[in-house]
Amino acid sequence: MLLYSAFLTLAAALSAPVWGWRMARQGRYRTGLRQRLGSVHYRLRAAVQGRPVVWLHAVSVGEVMASTRLVHALEAALPGHVVVVSTTTPTGQHVAQQRFGVDRVFFFPLDFASAVRAYLRVLKPRMLVLMESELWPRMLMECSRAGVPVAVVNARVSDRSLPRYRALRTLWRPLLRRVSLLLAQSEQDAQRWVSIGAPKGRVQVTGNLKFDVQEAAESSLIDQLGRHVPLGVRVIVCGSTHEGEEAVLLDCIRGFLPNQQVTILAPRHPERIPHIESLAKERGIGTVRLSQWRQSPAELLTDTVLLVDSVGELSALYSLAHVAFVGGSLVPRGGQNPLEPTRYGVPVVMGEHFENFRSVVAAMQEAGAITIVTAASVGDALAAALMTERTELQSERSRALFDDESGATQRTVVALLLLLKEAS
Repeated sequence: MLLYSAFLTLAAALSAPVWGWRMARQGRYRTGLRQRLGSVHYRLRAAVQGRPVVWLHAVSVGEVMASTRLVHALEAALPGHVVVVSTTTPTGQHVAQQRFGVDRVFFFPLDFASAVRAYLRVLKPRMLVLMESELWPRMLMECSRAGVPVAVVNARVSDRSLPRYRALRTLWRPLLRRVSLLLAQSEQDAQRWVSIGAPKGRVQVTGNLKFDVQEAAESSLIDQLGRHVPLGVRVIVCGSTHEGEEAVLLDCIRGFLPNQQVTILAPRHPERIPHIESLAKERGIGTVRLSQWRQSPAELLTDTVLLVDSVGELSALYSLAHVAFVGGSLVPRGGQNPLEPTRYGVPVVMGEHFENFRSVVAAMQEAGAITIVTAASVGDALAAALMTERTELQSERSRALFDDESGATQRTVVALLLLLKEAS
């Protein structure tokens, strides 16, 4: 651990000029810096005062969305407790504050002893719950020293990460021994965690929390947008797109323009919207930002792309779609969550890079709920879905897939409560 701390300190010192330059140019790099360095904000201190705490860490937007039901379920199962939520990214922080309130949401500390200990001193958590694969050596060691059990939930190991983890299993093994419980998304993920050093007796399969993500039954935004889609016009929702995908999709949309469809495009990183606007302008396609449209709602035009410049609303927007494209998949990013559109019986088109959701895609393929494409064939797939009437049977199969795979939240809560009981 001394070697790790020395390495981290050296890396921080060497990268300081780069981070200083970035912080001077972009506000997002300054956001939450004091909290990351161990300054516990007063609202959080007040929220936890005199109450037993469960600390849940969700890196970014996807993890926050997946953890929402888990947070509420834990609080329902643990009366008098407070579940506090940390994130790493500013976008994750924003969505977490929207869902859980500002008082109990904060930035995860940097993995320095002083920062980690500051939070453990104030929070005195009964348990630390980490989403997916967010393991930090100093945090794990300090929790072990303080007698705080650590659980990793919705745990997964991607195809891309597996070779690297296995090559470093000598380093991973002692780290994973400090994890009290590891709840995997699938049997394959469980086997992978064991293969890189997790004690087999601490690994369980509880399923994917993202199957349990639920949106509010009513959404004023969706109602408003729905009223402004012209009669007989179909909707394409392109969600969580990455660099290199928007140009391909805009080329497809330009080819569709004589047809009757409205396009909604939600980039994974909204700060890239100016670049996407430039790409659209080069192709003679108009754009309007969702924030602008909200200020002055008007009929959605078939030759204009609605760009979603907010976070946390994509899942609900899929309810408007006749077909959905799920991004991070035409480029080697491992894919984004393809489950969200199936809740509404919407057919999904996705690229070949879906390593992060391999088991999910397999289940969707079996149910006939997804079409896998290349950059060359994505336009044909979207056009075919727009022209084909979705049968009620197909929609039912999509919704049934989502329902059949649900229940991970309850299984996770049961496992966590047992861990708390054993640690008491």
